[in-house]
Amino acid sequence: MKVLVIGSGGREHALVWKISQSPRVTKIYCAPGSAAIAELAECVAINAEQIDSLADFAAKEKIDLTVVGPELPLTLGIADLFESRGLRIFGPNKAAAQLEGSKAFAKDILAANHIPTASFRTFTESGPAKQFIQQQINPYVIKADGLAGGKGVLITRTVAEAQDAVEDILVRKVFGNAGEKVVIEEFLEGEEASFMVLTDGEHVLPLASSQDHKRVFDNDEGPNTGGMGAYSPAPVVTPAIHEQILREVLVPLLAGLKKKHIRYRGVIYVGLMIGKDGPKVLEFNARFGDPECQPIMMRLKSDLIPLLEATIDGTLDQVQPVWHDDPALCVVLTANGYPGAYDKGKEIHGLDQLKNWTNGFVFHAGTTKERDRWLTTGGRVLGVTARGKTIADAVKEVYRSVGVISWDGMHYRKDIAQRAVKRVSSAGPLSESRVSS
Repeated sequence: MKVLVIGSGGREHALVWKISQSPRVTKIYCAPGSAAIAELAECVAINAEQIDSLADFAAKEKIDLTVVGPELPLTLGIADLFESRGLRIFGPNKAAAQLEGSKAFAKDILAANHIPTASFRTFTESGPAKQFIQQQINPYVIKADGLAGGKGVLITRTVAEAQDAVEDILVRKVFGNAGEKVVIEEFLEGEEASFMVLTDGEHVLPLASSQDHKRVFDNDEGPNTGGMGAYSPAPVVTPAIHEQILREVLVPLLAGLKKKHIRYRGVIYVGLMIGKDGPKVLEFNARFGDPECQPIMMRLKSDLIPLLEATIDGTLDQVQPVWHDDPALCVVLTANGYPGAYDKGKEIHGLDQLKNWTNGFVFHAGTTKERDRWLTTGGRVLGVTARGKTIADAVKEVYRSVGVISWDGMHYRKDIAQRAVKRVSSAGPLSESRVSS
């Protein structure tokens, strides 16, 4: 079969890498792809938001399955367009993708279906929003309503900072059209986890649990980013928490979408805060998380293609993924200045030494190649990913390989998965084997 993957980042590199291992796949295209992805797939010069051109290409090339990586084409309605032309596509339709495309829509769904989440209010004007902040207890969580590349959530400590964040979003439009509305939320205490499932609208198939690290600096300091690293499984998601998420979040969520005549087919990414009162929803994404996708694809032992097809066909109850028991870890290497304005065009050294890395793989998020030189082009540049017998072994393996790579201004967090290492070591050697994957 012929497969088209849409996107160009580290998540899409991981998806192409995994799909290339399927014995059923004879040809992979990626639009627009990247120089690194080109080593596994034929890249097509069509951007992810050019959904009409992508549909024309899929029809012309008789693509059997299209897999959407990023959120933007989903919110533009690429699934609706492909389905109207009889093309098989993995990803939710435009109405369902509002779960990620609008935080206000997501919060309203949560509230209407009594799904645990932070209390909130939504505003379109800065005056009432600023008045509301004065009545709240700090810290203050200020969110741009729309898509902001993972950077539209601002956690502020003072009234002045919170009100300035409102001005940034609603008035100064620092996030562009994503700032048509602002959501002001209660600050939740606890430990974050990422919980991704496949759903065909009727059945829910959990993927391996994972944990992302959003802040740019160690100890969860500094501004939010698209993600500085992730690992799987997440020991904080115990079997009891796993069942609670399915029962209290996913089941009522799908029921609530049905009430709105929305059938969701694709990935639902649930960002959670797990505290003393159990899991509460922070956000939804309508696609695979990035960088969570990288360690999850590294841990997936079975073929990805049957899982994607069952999601489309409504037969998820008939398939079951097989996972490697070994934990996996991804550390993201970023350009100097990220998540703000960042350097580009820096030569990357050391990648040749990892070409035959048996325990892991380097996924490219923002690179290009000029002759035999790899150069940085994005804020998040590489995702160094590996498995290990234990989470501590995976940490050692990844950071050893990170030490091989360098460029001028390279930055990365040095504490990815430390919470998991401490949790597993304190619980004893059997703890991780008991954690639901």
